[in-house]
Amino acid sequence: MAAACTEEWGRVVASLIRFTGDWDLAEECAQDAFARALERWPHDGVPRRPGAWLTTTARNRALDRLRRSATEAATLRKVARMPGADGSLPGSPAVDPDPEVTGDGDVPDDRLRLIFTCCHPALPAEARVALTLRTLAGLSTAEIARAFLVSEPAMAQRLVRAKNKIRRAGIPFRVPSGPALAGRTATVLAVLYLLFNEGYGASAGAVPVRRELTAEAIRLTRVLAGLLPGESEVLGLLALMLLHDARRDARVDGAGALVPLEAQDRTAWDRDGIAEGLAVLDEALLRRGPGPYQVQAAVAACHASAGTAAETDWPQIALLYRELARMAPGPVVELNRAAAVAMAEGPETGLVLVDALRDSGELAGYFPLFATRADLLRRLGRWREAAVAYREALALAPTDAERRYLDRRLAEVAGR
Repeated sequence: MAAACTEEWGRVVASLIRFTGDWDLAEECAQDAFARALERWPHDGVPRRPGAWLTTTARNRALDRLRRSATEAATLRKVARMPGADGSLPGSPAVDPDPEVTGDGDVPDDRLRLIFTCCHPALPAEARVALTLRTLAGLSTAEIARAFLVSEPAMAQRLVRAKNKIRRAGIPFRVPSGPALAGRTATVLAVLYLLFNEGYGASAGAVPVRRELTAEAIRLTRVLAGLLPGESEVLGLLALMLLHDARRDARVDGAGALVPLEAQDRTAWDRDGIAEGLAVLDEALLRRGPGPYQVQAAVAACHASAGTAAETDWPQIALLYRELARMAPGPVVELNRAAAVAMAEGPETGLVLVDALRDSGELAGYFPLFATRADLLRRLGRWREAAVAYREALALAPTDAERRYLDRRLAEVAGR
């Protein structure tokens, strides 16, 4: 039941935003519908189509709210003239609407419209991502604040300002066309990748993998690939997601601790998913429009194609990260390149690069930097320094799964 609610959040909110045009009302009524489901479903059973039940319940709640508000009378008349997803008027008795059918005839997906609305250039870059994670993924304000390393009140204000900007500027709830579509695609791809990453490696909490988010990011990227058939980077991102997602079942052990890539059971990898990811990457590369997502997908392909950890082509991966650093320079890319260099040329060489990043201060408080440094010190046999580094990493670890892994490594090096 909880899984059904989580999976349907973005669908319900996006549908309500399209019907009412009011972001706050949409979220409040969606929350009411989910609360009602938690009350009724344990006794009545989960409906055959839980998403339709939630959408109808939330929509009826929104209409009740609008009817009771004299100041929203004009909005109510506008909504009442719009056909429902099932062809009936929104004020009619509850039915099982099909949330995938929007009636606009252009892009049959409210959630894709929602992403493009959140990614309007009038909004600040960080607000675009935060608003998408809140409305589409259903992350709490506290979870988003942790991901951005800001306080919860500051993030709440950022979300309020973004919604107010959409309302005041009259930003339309639609997928643009022509140059506007091309101009917004890069931001949409970045948001989709962040959505996927939040599902693949949650920024906080007890659940390390949120499959409903990875599945939703992949689904929306497929829709976008159909909308923009000539964009090789859309295919590059899709290939990257598929190749990562194919390894998800091997990433956590029975005790709930993360399993590093070299120690994963490769028989648990999804071979069909890998085959599709490789095919999509080949299609992207044939279009000869190279970009950062295709390079990252090529890195993932090197891992997915290796029969064993020892067979991984680390020199090739290091070269790919060098190319990625040229295309999209930044300290996180450099950290990934340092880890690849450590595997290709030895941990001492990699540690020099990691320490330079640490000393620069660009990744201060960034958990993967400290975890990588601890691992390199362990591989060099510098046990005392490794123990200190693992404790530093533990203090920054955002999830229970990562803390379990680090606890185990710390016990190993402390015992030496």
